[in-house]
Order: sequence, then structure tokens, then C-alpha cells
Amino acid sequence: MDPKGYWCLQLHAHLPYVRHPEYPDFLEEDWLYEAVSETYLPLLSVFEKFVEDGVDFRLCMTITPSLANMLADPLLQSRYYERLNRHIEFAEKELWRTRALPEFQPAAQMYDKHFKECRRLWEKYNGNILTGFKNLQDMGKLEIITCCATHGFLPLMNNEKAQRAQIRAAVEDYERHFGRAPNGIWLAECAYYPGIDKILKEEGIRFFFLEAHGILYGTPRPKFGVFAPVYCPSGVAAFSRDMETAHQVWSAESGYPGDPDYREFYRDLGYDLEYEYVRPYLHSDGVRRNIGIKYHRITGKVALSDKQPYNPQWARNKAAEHAGNFLFNRVKQVEYLAEILGRPPLVTSMYDAELFGHWWFEGPDFINFLFRKMHYDQNIIKPITPVEYLDKFPVNQVITPSASSWGDKGYYEVWLNEANDYIYRHLHKAAERMVELAEKFPKAGGVLERALNQAARELLLAQSSDWAFIMTTGTMVEYAEKRTRDHLVNFMNLHGQITGNSIDEFYLGDLESKNNIFPKINYRIYR
Repeated sequence: MDPKGYWCLQLHAHLPYVRHPEYPDFLEEDWLYEAVSETYLPLLSVFEKFVEDGVDFRLCMTITPSLANMLADPLLQSRYYERLNRHIEFAEKELWRTRALPEFQPAAQMYDKHFKECRRLWEKYNGNILTGFKNLQDMGKLEIITCCATHGFLPLMNNEKAQRAQIRAAVEDYERHFGRAPNGIWLAECAYYPGIDKILKEEGIRFFFLEAHGILYGTPRPKFGVFAPVYCPSGVAAFSRDMETAHQVWSAESGYPGDPDYREFYRDLGYDLEYEYVRPYLHSDGVRRNIGIKYHRITGKVALSDKQPYNPQWARNKAAEHAGNFLFNRVKQVEYLAEILGRPPLVTSMYDAELFGHWWFEGPDFINFLFRKMHYDQNIIKPITPVEYLDKFPVNQVITPSASSWGDKGYYEVWLNEANDYIYRHLHKAAERMVELAEKFPKAGGVLERALNQAARELLLAQSSDWAFIMTTGTMVEYAEKRTRDHLVNFMNLHGQITGNSIDEFYLGDLESKNNIFPKINYRIYR
């Protein structure tokens, strides 16, 4: 029997490219290591258990080019593995320390099991977990999509060739990792303006995702609202976010992750325990920081000092309860929509992947329970990937979506305001000069080609939307400004050396070693 409707889960897995071989350890590299232990490995473990148990699941997942390049990098892989083993050592010590603390013993046991499962899966793939996700895609369970090469914010680029280079570099790099061309793309920050889909079409992209108002404010108005994809004039399909499911999970006030039984993110053993005890597990500077092991639950709106002990079983039970509630609401939503739309509706739920596990520690458990309940407990709604939906329902309305993003206030203000507007004149000029270089040297080889390729890398890294976002939010601003400035200076130095026929091979080699994203890049993407 055909279902009454479909559900598309889209997880956007992204981190900015952070790699610093010039230092023995680097604070911002922790962004990757935390996400691997808390999100990527736990999700991969859940997905593989679905396959083992015969649970028919489907979802779509971005693995951005910057993230894919970090996950495939031998230096970062070895550093993560060292960190993981330190966590296991710490967790084992905690099993002994908490023997006399029964209120914390269950959490200590949970972390010991958690980190050892991470190590088992990491070692299974010899440190390259992209292979695990690729295997799931090859089985037809997971649709992996790409993103702008370095999460570049396309509407704020004033050079079409620079925009195209972000897409082309992403497509080529995706093929290197996953052995096929991508069907879809996540436009960085869901940032769209009319016409960008033409570039996507020319680069072989079939679909992308938009925030709800990008479709709802389109021309003409969408007949089925956000509950069916639309085709842009280019023929590329756009899928739109369902806000009801967004609020159920995202909302700080009414969303599931704020439940009192879930783990408290902001209280960590890096601050709670004696300094000398935790010192071996901190960075080399010895400053107290989060180490990722947390023994308290959200409890409620109380001071951190008043948080109550975390009970993993209570949290797991609550994740199962919330998964059941989510599915109940989706079934009712689909039954209602099917009556009024006259066709099987599609509910598209879009989230940052890092919400599941990093920010909401029980998020992978929620996904585990949800797909199992969807598989065993009902036949009204079925999970589906965007490509499967388009193949099943190829006839859809043609509209021109509206300029939009999923940032605060829905447009571009987060990435263009008084905190970061000064960077764009420099980014625009660098892009203009990169296009000029690609036109001037169409058949470069040897050292010149290497320099041109590195210039392309430096420009792409400077264009990351993460830096402008961080400048707006006011966290780690110094690092974001430094990264933008350093990549632009590197680009301008290379530009001067290339045009002056005076390439410094030592300088070039140093940049190639440090900023080694896209090892197969070809600067001709800017032609």
C-alpha cells in the first residue's frame, strides 16, 4: 500500500576548514574532533545498525567539501585518534573515581561505552569515516549532497565566475571522495537569489534546499506551499523547509532538546574537577576548557551549580518518547495535508547535523527511535530522499523562488552588516584578480600551475561564510578576522609573484603544506 505522504530528513554537516600543522595542538581544531565523537560517528553507528536490523531508512545529508577534506586529511585523522584515546583513558579513570559516587556512575559508564564505540568504528574504517557514509549511499539508504566549496555565500559575490568556481570545485571534489557526481547541493546558509540555479543546472545539479519563505514568496505563488518541490526556470528542483518540524526540534523554548532530562551542554568536567586531575586532558596551554564529558542534566532554568546529575536511561527514555511524539505529529500532518492537497505531501525537515549529538547529545538516539518507529509502527508516512521523490513525482510547478537565506531575519543581514562589511571589497577584488589570472595563463604548468592552484585555494578559503558569521555573533572574532586576512594576504602575495614572474617556491610550498584543501584543484575553474 502506498503511503499517504513522505518525509525527507536533511542533515547539513559542515565545519569551516581548520587545520594548523604549524602547531602541536590548536584550539579551533577541536570543532572537528568534538563533532566526530559526538555527531558523525554516533550517526554512522545508528545508520549501520539500521542496515544490520533491516530497518528501511532514508535521509539526505550534506557533507560539505571543507568537512570532507578535513575528515580525509591524515594529519587531522591522527590528531583525532590521539584525542579519542585520551578520552578513553579519562573515561576509564572516571569509572574508578565514581565508584563512590553512585549518582554519577551511570554517566561515567555511558561515556566509557560511547568513546570505545567511537574507536571501534574509527578503526573499522582506518580513520576515514567518509568510506562508511559512501557505503550507505551506495546501498541507496543515504543521499549525500555537496555544498559550495568552502561554504561561500553566493549572493554576496559580485562575480559570476567566482560563484561558478565555488560550485565547480565542490562538484569535482565530491567525485574524488564519493566516486560519482552529486545529485544535489546545499547552498551555503540556504542563501539564494534568482538566477543562481542556472549555474547549478550547468554544473549538473538536480536539486537544492531553500528556507520556507524562499518558496512561499516565489513567483507565481506555490500551489502546494512548502509540501512539494518546485522547479526553477532552469529546471533545477528546490525543496523547502517545513517550519512545524523545525520548531519542534530547534526551538529553545518548546523544542525537544530543552527537556530537563537531557544532558546539560554548558557544564563540563573540564571545570568541575580538580585542576591537576584534568590537566593532562587540556590543551598544552593548560587553560581550563570543556573536555566533552558532562555529568549533569538540563534540570530546568537554574544556575549551572544547581544542575542535577545526568541519568542516561532517563534521557534515552525521553528520546524515545519524543521520537514517538514527532512521528505522531507527522502522521496527523500528512493525513491532513493529503486531504487538502490532492497529492501525497512531502514534509522536509532541515537541520544542522551537529545539533544531533553535539548540542543535543541524545539527538542520535532520537533519530534511531524515530526511524525504527516509522518502520515498524505505521504505514501512513514513508521516509524518502529528494532524488527518489523527483523520480516518483516528476511533474511539479515551475516558479522563481525569492531571494532568501535561513539566517536571522531570513535574508543576508547576518553576513553583511557593520561587523563584517569591510571584508567584501577585498574579497571582490581578489576574485576579480583570480579570474584575470585564469584567463591570462590558460595552459600553465609546473611551478606556475602550482602557484595558480594555491591562489585559488587561498581565495576559496577566504570566502568561507563562517568567518563573516563569526564576526556577527561575536565569538572567536579574532580568529575569524585572522583567517580572512591571512588568506587574502596569501592570495595577494601569490598574485604579485605570478604576475611578476618571481614565484618563491619555498613560500609556495609552505602554503601548500598548511592550506592543503582540494589537493586536486585546477585553477581553470575560474575561466
